[in-house]
Amino acid sequence: MVNDLSAYHEPIGALYKVPFNESDLDQYRLSDDQIHFYRENGYLTGLRILDEAQIELLREELAELMDPASPGHELFYEFHSNESQDPNRVLFHALGAWRIKPGFHDLIWHPAFTAPASQLLGGPVRFWHDQLFCKPPQHGGVVAWHQDYSYWTRTKPLSHLTCWIGLDDSTLDNGCLHYIPGSHLWPDLPITGLAGDMDSVQTILPDDLKKQFKPVAIELKKGECSFHHPRLMHGSYANNTSSPRRATVINVFSDGVRSDSDEPLLNGVPVIPKGERMGGRFFPLL
Repeated sequence: MVNDLSAYHEPIGALYKVPFNESDLDQYRLSDDQIHFYRENGYLTGLRILDEAQIELLREELAELMDPASPGHELFYEFHSNESQDPNRVLFHALGAWRIKPGFHDLIWHPAFTAPASQLLGGPVRFWHDQLFCKPPQHGGVVAWHQDYSYWTRTKPLSHLTCWIGLDDSTLDNGCLHYIPGSHLWPDLPITGLAGDMDSVQTILPDDLKKQFKPVAIELKKGECSFHHPRLMHGSYANNTSSPRRATVINVFSDGVRSDSDEPLLNGVPVIPKGERMGGRFFPLL
C-alpha cells in the first residue's frame, strides 16, 4: 500500500526549496494590471510556475500514475484511461495525484501558485482537487466546452479558481486551451459532456451568448500556467501532432466556502454535511 499523502499539509518532497519567506512570495505576486485583466476577462495567462527540473520530476511521476497497475491507484478520486470512450481520440483524465506522488502533492503549496491564487480570490485559499489531462500523440482527444463550476455546485458560494499548468508546450496544433473572454459573467449553464463533441455546447447557448462566443487560443510554454474563473467557458481541441500534450490542474476555493451536499464531495472522502465549512484532511488551507 502507498502512503496516503493527504495526511501531510506541508511540502514533503524535493520539488522546490523550503522553507520560503516573504521575499520568495514577492517574486510571484501579481501586479494591479494583471488582477484587473483577470477581473475583466475571467482569465490570466502566461505565468511561469515550473522550471525545467520541476517539469521533468512531474513528468516522471505522471508516467507512473498513468499506469492503472501503479501503486496507489486506489487513492485516485477518479481515473479515466480514456474519458472520451473513443479509442481514436484518447483523453487521459484523473483526479487525486496529490495523494500519491510527492511532486504533485507539493505542487499545491508552491508559492508560485499560492501567491497569485490568494490575490485573485482575495484571501486565504483551500485546496479543492487536482486533475491530470493528457492527450497522446496523433490521436489525443478534446476537452469539450464547459464551465468548471457546472461540476462544482455542491460547494457554495461560488468563490473558486482553476490553475492549468503545462508539462509540455501547448499549441494550436496539439490542443491548447481556448477561452471565451468575458464568459465568467455568464450564468451557470447545463453540462453537455467533458469529452467528445466540441459543438454540443451550441445546443444550450441562447442567441445572445452565441454572439459572444469568440474563442481565444491560450498557447503556453511548458512550465507556464493560466488561471481562470470557474464560470469561464473553456475547452481544448484534439492533438494530432507527434508529441504528447500533458498538463496538470489545481482547483481551489476561498476559505469559508461551505458544503452544499450531504453526499461525499469526492469519491472516497468523508461527508462534510450541507452547510458546514469546507476543511479537514482533504481540503487543506494553503
